[in-house]
Amino acid sequence: MAQNCFHCGQAIPEGEVVLKPIEGEEQTFCCHGCASVCEVIYEAGMQSFYQRTPDGELLSPPPPPNKDIDFYDYDEVQSQYVSDLSDRREITLMSEAIHCAACVWLIEHTMAKMDGILLARVNFTNKQIKVRWDNSRIKLSDIIKKLNSIGYDATPYDPSASEEAYRKANRDLLYRLGFAGFAMMNVMWFSVALYSGAADDLEYRNYFHWLELIIATITLAYSGQPFFKGAWTSIRSKSVGMDVSISLGMATTYLYSCWVTLHPENVGDVYFDTLIDFMFLLLIGRYLEAISKNKAIDASRRLMDLQPKVARQLIDGETQVVPVRTLVKGNRIVVKPGDQFPVDGHLVDGHGMVNESMLSGESREIEKGIGDRVSAGTINIDGSLTVEVDAILQDTKLGRIVHMVEEAQGSKAPIQCTADKIMPWFVSVTITLAVASFVYWFFNAGIEFAIMTGTAVLIITCPCAFGLATPMAIAVASGVSARNGILVKNGAVLETLNTVEHFVFDKTGTLTKGEMKVVDSQWIEGVDTAALMQEVGSVEHRSEHSLARGICDSIQEQYDLHTKDWFEVQAFKAVPGKGVQGEINGHQINVGTAKWLSDLQIELPNVLLEQAQAHAKLAQTAIWVAKDKKVQGVLFVEDELRAEAPELIRRLKAAGKQVTLLSGDQQLVAERVAEKLGGMDVIAEVLPEDKNQVIRELQAQDKVVAMVGDGINDAPALVRADVGIALGSGTDVSMDSADIVLMGNDLMAVDTAVALSARTLRTIRQNIASSITYNVIMVPLAMSGTLTPLIAAITMPLSSLVVIGNAARIRSFFGRRAIEQRKRGAR
Repeated sequence: MAQNCFHCGQAIPEGEVVLKPIEGEEQTFCCHGCASVCEVIYEAGMQSFYQRTPDGELLSPPPPPNKDIDFYDYDEVQSQYVSDLSDRREITLMSEAIHCAACVWLIEHTMAKMDGILLARVNFTNKQIKVRWDNSRIKLSDIIKKLNSIGYDATPYDPSASEEAYRKANRDLLYRLGFAGFAMMNVMWFSVALYSGAADDLEYRNYFHWLELIIATITLAYSGQPFFKGAWTSIRSKSVGMDVSISLGMATTYLYSCWVTLHPENVGDVYFDTLIDFMFLLLIGRYLEAISKNKAIDASRRLMDLQPKVARQLIDGETQVVPVRTLVKGNRIVVKPGDQFPVDGHLVDGHGMVNESMLSGESREIEKGIGDRVSAGTINIDGSLTVEVDAILQDTKLGRIVHMVEEAQGSKAPIQCTADKIMPWFVSVTITLAVASFVYWFFNAGIEFAIMTGTAVLIITCPCAFGLATPMAIAVASGVSARNGILVKNGAVLETLNTVEHFVFDKTGTLTKGEMKVVDSQWIEGVDTAALMQEVGSVEHRSEHSLARGICDSIQEQYDLHTKDWFEVQAFKAVPGKGVQGEINGHQINVGTAKWLSDLQIELPNVLLEQAQAHAKLAQTAIWVAKDKKVQGVLFVEDELRAEAPELIRRLKAAGKQVTLLSGDQQLVAERVAEKLGGMDVIAEVLPEDKNQVIRELQAQDKVVAMVGDGINDAPALVRADVGIALGSGTDVSMDSADIVLMGNDLMAVDTAVALSARTLRTIRQNIASSITYNVIMVPLAMSGTLTPLIAAITMPLSSLVVIGNAARIRSFFGRRAIEQRKRGAR
């Protein structure tokens, strides 16, 4: 008698039995791997895993141990898969051995018992395991070994492997579809014969019925497997999905037809042909749905394809083509004209133009020279450039964008959470209506008509379209917006942005260009302005603030100075929102606001205060200069408004939004800027650390607030706001702090994001309405017996395709005609 393995259930080859005691009782295994896995499962107290495994489904023998697992413990290797190499790390692993809900349970519970594991979450759909661990307490290799010991071959997630898994699933679905189509053609010949008169002869009728039974049984077992497997998974997880109603309809039709075939003395028709027909049509719908879904949300895949996989590394003066994965920070590569940059880095040699439209959405080319930063995926237009590597693969700006897009596509908006709660009830009501229809027609039209009617009800109802209404729209919107320079970090933001009542704008670098320049100055009598300005430039040169850079550039241009002309500065200190100070040749230099100098007990001359007041009316900011605690003069700086800022403010106000200017400048200066923008509320003289409190106070008035800033010194306020929008820079800080990152420098992208939010919400409502309308019309028709199961099988997938197609229309939001309409002010 053939023996089966106690762990995997597969037949044991003769002479290869492995015996091992499990809880005091000797068990048989097909190999030592299965024996070890079973022993580990029982030792961990996880033996209920075997009760959770679907009946009749064989496990795969454990994968052979990977001899190079310890290789993954090196930071250089982990850096390719882990974004943060601190003690708390996170990685996504893939395992093709994940095949059912029992696998999810076993992995998550086994990981939870390991010391140092902070999070273990299994995604059954894409066979991924997200693991967060403390690297000081447990190594990645130990995690992978543990997974291997319970039967799961885990490797770090690779997008190309994920793409291959998707293709494999689609190929499998296509094979099942092809088999069903082949069976349908053959059964149709038998049906034609029966309808043509063969059914009048009992012997012929029985013969054809048995042939149809054999074909239908094989087809149901193979082509119908996805539906039955989905239904069984739903039932085991105590939920009711669409596959439950479909499987119930197919099983009912099949069993009744079998009963007629096995009892030829009873008058009745078989419906094997109908069963195979609508199985074929359902598989067509599912296959088309999978393709349509992929086309609708493949923006992240197309973005990642923009990043080259190889680079020309510069080694000892020679270029050598190497995989990007092998590069490390500090390596140098050569990028030739027309090539895409494979890494993030900075130029160390060469000069040329770079097209960054794939990141910023702006088509204009940008000039790059030594020291300038370049990003992976952008295109080198001309010139041979040598780049020093700063980041590769997922650590590049493009990689982080792709990750955020994937997070957004997987996130759930509040409206979707509501839909998810309705779904189980939706299917439960469907089954109830099908049973009610069956009972009614059983007593009024006979069992055949009752079965056909009940089956039609089960198949016609489409919770799938209802379930896809929200996630498809959000996935398409977040993907297409990322390709056009608007990075939405999660789906909920698109819904929240549509409800924002109050927009708060930072002034410098947001409503203005952030390019400060000195336009005038006033000095006390007897000051050597050239020498003093050189000292001011030397102190400001130590600061990273945009205002400091503007002052330095103006001084260099006016006095023909260069970086080498700056003095050595001692005891430098930058006080955020106030100014800078330092010592030069024993003299203390203070450059900053009037209030700051007053706090330092430095007296401000009245004549200069009057000048500052006059210039404030011209929207010019006063920067005071003091040397050794005595005021020497005042610089007046001005920041040019963005050309599109007034139009943006006008549109927001026209839409009924409240708009506020938030600035650290003097009240009079900020008010003058607000006037130039067409009028708006002003909150001025606010320090960077206090902007967070301003947002909190506005929210306390029960308003939904959006903060628009540069994403660096506005980070706390961006986090505090209901929707944080970072403009332009696309820096690490802005990506971490903001909910929406505008990769370009066009302020009108704020209006575009608002319009995209409205368009997405409108699409979601259209999808939900079409799904409800479909069911309201079709279900009564099916219950009345007007629609056959075959018609139901045709219309059901069409409803899902309508939802997917409507969501895909969001891509036209960034079409040429739509963009031109928005420029003209039309929504």
